[in-house]
Amino acid sequence: MRNRKVATPSLYATLLCLFSIATSHQALAASDRSEQRQHYRNAMHAIERGPADAWKPYVVDLADYPLLPYLELALLERGNATPSTAQVQAFNTRWPDTLVARTLTETTLRALADKSNWPAFRSLWVDSQAIDLRCAHQRARIAAGEKPTYAEDIESLWMQPRPTPSMCEPLFTWARQNGELDDAEIWKRIEAAAEAANPGTVSTISSLFDASDRAAAQRIAASVRDPAGALAKAGSWTDTPRNRDAVSLGMYRYARKNSAAAEALWDKLESKFSWTPQQKNRVVNAIAIYRATNYGDDALARLKALPDDAQDDTSREWRVRVALAKLDWNETLAALDAMEPEQLADARWRYLRARMLSKLGRDAEAAPEFAAVASEANFHGFLAADWIKAPYSICPSTINADKAAEQAMAVQPDLARAFEFYAMGELTPARREWSFALTKFDAQEKLLAADLAYRNDWYDRPIFLLSSDSDTLTYYEQRFPLAQRPRVTRVAREVGVDPAWSYAIIRAESAWMSDARSHADAYGLMQLLPSVANKVAKSAKLPYSKPSDLFEPGLNIQLGTMFLGQMARQYQGSPWLASAAYNAGGVPVGRWLGARPDLEPDFFIETIPYKETRDYVARVLAFSVLYDWRLNGKVIPLATRLPKIGQPYKAPKDDAQRKAVVCAAPATTAANPQGGD
Repeated sequence: MRNRKVATPSLYATLLCLFSIATSHQALAASDRSEQRQHYRNAMHAIERGPADAWKPYVVDLADYPLLPYLELALLERGNATPSTAQVQAFNTRWPDTLVARTLTETTLRALADKSNWPAFRSLWVDSQAIDLRCAHQRARIAAGEKPTYAEDIESLWMQPRPTPSMCEPLFTWARQNGELDDAEIWKRIEAAAEAANPGTVSTISSLFDASDRAAAQRIAASVRDPAGALAKAGSWTDTPRNRDAVSLGMYRYARKNSAAAEALWDKLESKFSWTPQQKNRVVNAIAIYRATNYGDDALARLKALPDDAQDDTSREWRVRVALAKLDWNETLAALDAMEPEQLADARWRYLRARMLSKLGRDAEAAPEFAAVASEANFHGFLAADWIKAPYSICPSTINADKAAEQAMAVQPDLARAFEFYAMGELTPARREWSFALTKFDAQEKLLAADLAYRNDWYDRPIFLLSSDSDTLTYYEQRFPLAQRPRVTRVAREVGVDPAWSYAIIRAESAWMSDARSHADAYGLMQLLPSVANKVAKSAKLPYSKPSDLFEPGLNIQLGTMFLGQMARQYQGSPWLASAAYNAGGVPVGRWLGARPDLEPDFFIETIPYKETRDYVARVLAFSVLYDWRLNGKVIPLATRLPKIGQPYKAPKDDAQRKAVVCAAPATTAANPQGGD
């Protein structure tokens, strides 16, 4: 960034007056902000593009406006100016402990580090979680004659599986040259990066080795990056520990892509190297698991034949799935009983165990296991309750707070900035301010913040916050909002699907984040691909011209629910099959149906090869129950949402028979949240 003349102190006179007033004012309610909001936009536009003093008329009523520090930041950086250290320090004094001050400080620190201006860097340094700045701080210490140590100062920066920031590379070079980074630590990081499938990191840090070790590390990188290409040369490699690592890691990656080819190659390589148990187990475990995902005839035998020390949770659960796909109830029960206790404690496996006991005529043993799982408010808990004809157990928690606490949260400065950005539709800075605010809150304050966001129609924030902790899962009102209710209900009924299912798809796809965009280029609340949206919009004669249109919630819900109706019709109305296709696409679902057409729906769902789709279907169906309860007080039994393959299904009507929902334990409050999803 090149230096330009920065604004003179006199240019700040108006703002400085406002800053002093701002500290004595509380934020106005959002409903009173419309005029200030427009003045802020005008002032920001004038600072960025207008004449020198064009911004001044717009700021006279912004003394208590939450985003006032952003105006000063824009003024400070006007014309790509580089603020001086003194200006940054003055800004931090006026806006202490704010995200905007931290952002300015970290931006300035990076500029100073790029110029190796270490004295100025140290004068401005504040602790940071950013890896590149922490590396720069250690480099500044070295420039000042200090000597960082590996254990205290470097290890946490070094042991990152992700690629190394360029700012860190001189620090690691110094550590290597000064005896603070030995071969063992370099290999430890290479192993971690290879396990995390980051060959670029392996390649980069291999430069710290001499020629022999560098070549060995590069072979590991190549095996992770292109296992087929690297392993084709492995027959000529010498039998060294590092070459064995390269083969073992490469075989693991290769098996994921082509288990049959990996097994054929393993037959050639196994006898050429002196494997450690860990190296060999990695290979045989991967081949067995990824052969199992294709449900080959020999998959079950391979999994059972794995040595005990080659078994892990993944191989044990795939043994269950393969036995289930074969309709072998005795073998499925044996596979479940072979699981470790911690793994078997999951509701998924306890439910399947009860189902196997029932299949084998051991109903007296199955009943208490069904009952135990039925106490949980999740997919398998709801299914278990249906098997024993019990009501669903859903125990909602409520967030209780006195008025003073609510008012204090409403004017908390960081949250006020978050909500103001949200009100203006600037969602990225809104989320950044929200996350910054949460770092200052205790558990009770986070609940109040979540409820405040919910009551201000900012639904994705409470969903993410309250779904990340097992202690807050029972705040169902905030986690399953009935947003856009008239539209969701109307469109769902028009296309013949249950509104609760449409709600569940929205919740599972985007968690109500209206600007969500996936790596697959899906957009908005229902994560629509532009090609799909365009086709649906044309057939329905709805306005749609570009992908960003899908960020508009109303249009996204309209198009997404219409597409959901189309998917349902392809699968005779079946919500669970249509949900699988919504996530994975019709081609894989067709392949699975062709391979396992006789499985009962709950068993079929468990045998879906894609973990993402397997979990997605279960999540959507559980969410359908919770939304049905939120909409109607009672619920359509989950079992009825699982028609057998080939059996037609129609969405329930308003007068459909629903089952009761009870709370087996007292409802909790904000002071003592508990329960699960």
